[in-house]
Amino acid sequence: MMMLMPSKKFFAAAAACAFVLSGNAGAQTSAPPASTYAPSVGQPGKDVIWVPTSQALVDRMLDMAKLTPADRLVDLGSGDGRLVITAAKRGATARGIEFNPEMVALSQRAAAAEGVAGRATFERADIFESDFSDATVVTLFLLPDLNLRLRPTLLKMKPGTRVVSNSFTMEKWQPDEVARVKEGCSTYCDAYKWVIPAQVAGTWRMADKELVLTQTFQMLEGTLRNGNTALPIGDARLDGARIQFSVGKERYTGVVDGNEMRGTTDNKGTWSATLIGR
Repeated sequence: MMMLMPSKKFFAAAAACAFVLSGNAGAQTSAPPASTYAPSVGQPGKDVIWVPTSQALVDRMLDMAKLTPADRLVDLGSGDGRLVITAAKRGATARGIEFNPEMVALSQRAAAAEGVAGRATFERADIFESDFSDATVVTLFLLPDLNLRLRPTLLKMKPGTRVVSNSFTMEKWQPDEVARVKEGCSTYCDAYKWVIPAQVAGTWRMADKELVLTQTFQMLEGTLRNGNTALPIGDARLDGARIQFSVGKERYTGVVDGNEMRGTTDNKGTWSATLIGR
């Protein structure tokens, strides 16, 4: 647990309490020459210190992401490359972004030794200046304020992209799934998953009705208007591009595709909607 203390000590403790996966472990560090380099727990970095993630939690994070060989994973602050290499072993295309060049070289050697250098790549870069918009899975182990700096970038990614964080949340953006590893992990054993939601806030034309939606991340509120009647929607949320809501006793499920939505109701009816204003 973090404890409040004078600012310099607080940063050291908060950072020590905080970073980065051995697949997200070491984002942004300076170190000895690569030929003799071996990372040490707690070594300072650009924004954080390096704390390795247990292999048990790495495995659980990838399970939560439902990683497949079709996925493109990016690990932000990839440290010694463990998470990236594990993802590549599962058949995915995996990329690590790491500020410390010695960590990058260490990861590249490890990927070659594991026989996955073709699918596991590493680059020396700043995570806040990198383009990873093509990723289908994003993993990270960063301090809470860094998560919040990344949050606007993450929310612009393709709906359905999975984001999995070691130990730290996104504040008001509630996770879609939470897990705790009890075996093979002694510290930093929690994982949080989010699915990037489609952007649906606005007014939608549904046949002769209007669906008006407000959105807080994946959670929705709104009304279905029919002339002078406005019925509230309930149990409304997004799972990536999939939408669900109820109006009275009628349940609607569907898929968002840009400015169009379409789906079915629980009585086997069909529905569609077109965005007419935000």
